Amino acid sequence: MIRRIGKLLGRVLLAVGVLVALLLSPVAYNELACRPEGAAQPYTALLPEADHRPEARTYLTYPEWHIVHAYDDYSEVVRTGDPHQFGFAKATLGFWSSLCDLSRVSAAYGGFPWETKQMVYVIGISFSAEMLAKAAYEETLGRLFVTLRGAEPADLDTLSAGQARDYAEFLQQTPWYKWDFRADADALRAAATPALRDRERRVALGIEYRVKAAYAQAIAAAVSSVGPDALRLRLVAKDLPETLPEGVAVIKALPEGTIIETPRYRALTHILIDLAVSGTNFVEIAGNDDIMLTVIANQAEIANAQSTMARQGYGDFRHIVGLRVPDLAQRLRDYEKQGLKVEHIHDY
Repeated sequence: MIRRIGKLLGRVLLAVGVLVALLLSPVAYNELACRPEGAAQPYTALLPEADHRPEARTYLTYPEWHIVHAYDDYSEVVRTGDPHQFGFAKATLGFWSSLCDLSRVSAAYGGFPWETKQMVYVIGISFSAEMLAKAAYEETLGRLFVTLRGAEPADLDTLSAGQARDYAEFLQQTPWYKWDFRADADALRAAATPALRDRERRVALGIEYRVKAAYAQAIAAAVSSVGPDALRLRLVAKDLPETLPEGVAVIKALPEGTIIETPRYRALTHILIDLAVSGTNFVEIAGNDDIMLTVIANQAEIANAQSTMARQGYGDFRHIVGLRVPDLAQRLRDYEKQGLKVEHIHDY
């Protein structure tokens, strides 16, 4: 009996060890095969040091946004389909492959700071574990319950698809750990019918939501101990309109332009597009003269794209484009004329 327990324990430990090695292998690969290349070009900033943010982060923030985009893709897939139709492995590989590409170019923009790298690795491992767990369930038991359900979605399929869409939109501006996962679990429980698929969704997604709620609470506590990241940044612009977008404040006039302060994250994207369309030109952002953005297009190739990937559920492509800050406004105006959608301008 003791021998049998020992064998079982050994197998469990082996499985855990294999899983840990699998989750850590992309980190090892990135450290060994994706080393930064090149050297940073000197630039004399107009903004004071206190207003600077590391330039490399315009590239290194993308892996975080890849996760945001993955949840958006997932919500689009389940809007008309079922969870097992989402490419969980594709989303995971996209995170690590984009991180590798951007790690290599980061040297030209100041390198990959270790504190940033640690944060990216932690979220990458967490994301990979989540995608692995969801794939293991949705592509086996989840698919079985879909087959038993039939072609028509159950009530909780529709409800959970709406929750996925709301969550994807929430992530555009707010950290994931502030989402109320317990409220989603409670909503599933309240709306569940006796139908087999509803009962399965209530249990499976209820467990997922409550695990995320506990993890989110731990992350929120960790963030509160070090303080949240800044929510606003400063940039230098010229040819500003008389009426500025909401949330934008004028700080100081310089010979080269005007220092303004704006919100960060998704709000910044909309503000920069609005300003560019109105005729504004940008000189410097957060002490930097280079910036990265993502563009959505129906075609698989656009000019100056550094990386391209297909979006799940949409049938189009996301292009990563790097450019100089002084060229940003004209590029935004050109995209507007070409009918291309600027998805996100990555600040620092």
